[in-house]
Amino acid sequence: MPSRTAGVSLLELLIVLAIMGAVAAIAIPMFGGTGASSTELRSAARQLAAGLRLARSEAVAQRRETFLVLDVAERRFRVDRHREEHALPRAIELKLFTAQKDLVDEKVGSIRFYPDGGSNGGRITVASGERKFEVDVDWLTGRVAILD
Repeated sequence: MPSRTAGVSLLELLIVLAIMGAVAAIAIPMFGGTGASSTELRSAARQLAAGLRLARSEAVAQRRETFLVLDVAERRFRVDRHREEHALPRAIELKLFTAQKDLVDEKVGSIRFYPDGGSNGGRITVASGERKFEVDVDWLTGRVAILD
């Protein structure tokens, strides 16, 4: 009687790998965070920075104070005197740090830009879990920067 060597055939190995792949495809999204991806966070930070830069350039060009109004609860913002509102992903968390007089309430506030290009200063934090980006506005120059 010929002896059979112990081992796993290639077909058995492929079947096990296919089953493991199917289980992983179902289980990983269930246990993964429901937060935003790094790409969504970066995109939201860039959108906010672009809005802030637009507000600053309008303040300088039109020689009047201009605001970026941020609704933290609804995750949207708009530039002063512009009708369109820009929505941000629901999965992100926003925090606004600005001058007390520019806070409408605990959910809505603004960052103000002056005709000389300066600002009241402030910071918008865009976060999801441990990951975050900070959109910083320098009070003296009005310069907008995204910090990791």
